[in-house]
Parts: sequence; C-alpha cells; structure tokens
Amino acid sequence: MTRMEYGPDTALLVVDMQNDFCEGGALAIPGGAALVPGINAEIEAARRGGALVVASRDWHPIDHASFDHRGGPWPVHCVQDTPGAAFHPQLALPGDAIRVSKATAFDIDAYSAFDGTGLAGYLRGRGVKRVAVCGLAMDVCVKATALEACREGFGVTLLARLTEPVESDARQGCQRELQDAGIEVSQ
Repeated sequence: MTRMEYGPDTALLVVDMQNDFCEGGALAIPGGAALVPGINAEIEAARRGGALVVASRDWHPIDHASFDHRGGPWPVHCVQDTPGAAFHPQLALPGDAIRVSKATAFDIDAYSAFDGTGLAGYLRGRGVKRVAVCGLAMDVCVKATALEACREGFGVTLLARLTEPVESDARQGCQRELQDAGIEVSQ
C-alpha cells in the first residue's frame, strides 16, 4: 500500500463525506460510513505534514436541477442546512480545514470540488502542487474532482482505499480511467 507523502505543497481533498451519502442517507453509498476512520487518519497525516485539508460538500438549494423531480438523475439529497447535508458526525475535520460548497445554484449541477468554487486558484495561491483525493463517491464526485485537479495542472493521487463508488462494479473501470488521465491510484 502506497502512502501519500504530505508537505506544505500538498492538499488533501475530502470529497462529500456527508450524511446523505452514508448509510441511512437519501443517496447512500454502501460502505460510505466505514471510510471515516481511514479518512480521519489521513487528515491527521496531512496535518502532521503541513498540508492543507479541504472538504467539499454538495450544498443544494431545495429545488435543485439534479433532483429527479426536476428531471435530474438523483433523489433529493444534501439540501442546504439539513441534517443530510452535514458532514458525517465522526469526520474529524480540523477547524482550519477549508470547506468548499458546490452545486449551490438552482439550475446548474456540479460534481467537481473545482467547479465554480475558485478552488484551483486558491490552492495555487497557497503554493499547492499536488493533491490527494478521497471520499464519496468514487465514480461521481471523487472522479470529477480528481480529473479536474489534473486538468488544472496539479499532480493527483486517488486514495482508492478511502473511496467507494455508487455502483460497486464501477471501481476497476473508474481506476483505469483515472490512471489513463495521468492520475496516480494509491491502494
């Protein structure tokens, strides 16, 4: 198992570790909650190395375009200021973690933590050159975030052991797609 080396020029991106994506949530990913202890350990490692910790979240308005009743592909989930939109209660986000809200407009969906958030410029301004990505879901928002980080010129490592896909049979194909894009996949 490869370990990520953290330093001041790296960032850990924890993607969408929210209640609605964990067991019991509106759009639960099997095994989602089980990732929390490993992600907490990774947060600690990042902090020890002087890396930036960033946590993204879906932060949808009540009648968001991605919801199935509006013609979107998903059930209602991660509505602003609801318990489902909150980060998992055991996720140990430090007080100085950067929290990034995405998909906040009624009519536009966003899967990547970089989409419409200004995150790339912020990271560059902080001297970040490499990012490690984990969280939920591997085949949706984690993949979109990793690909966008790569397009933005960052070195990217997917922490595969700390992510789960919506569809369990999507794991291998998703990892291949990310590797083909130049992203390191760490087991």
